[in-house]
Amino acid sequence: MASPVNRTYLRPTRDAAELLGKLVRLGRKERKMTGEELAGRAGISRRTLHKIEHGDLKCEIGLVFEVANLVGVSLFGDEGNANLSRNIYRLDDKLALLPQTVRNIVKVDDEF
Repeated sequence: MASPVNRTYLRPTRDAAELLGKLVRLGRKERKMTGEELAGRAGISRRTLHKIEHGDLKCEIGLVFEVANLVGVSLFGDEGNANLSRNIYRLDDKLALLPQTVRNIVKVDDEF
């Protein structure tokens, strides 16, 4: 059996996970929720919530977003979560204008 790969993350990635975790913890405490209460509402273990609140990058992104929403953390800017659908449609329009696939350009040396 192969051993798990130790993944190295860039500093901005680690910082973003730590920031989101602290925002979740702050939101939970501002709502006067215990860890057990929030974990129960999210359908996760208290240990998983602890990992999320401490910025563990191995946590499933869906769980992290779900917990963040439960405590009122605004994802993707100050506009609030209500504008996420609008932003999705806007990006769909931009993506529709771009090629479906991206290929590396092969430079042909045609000098003889």
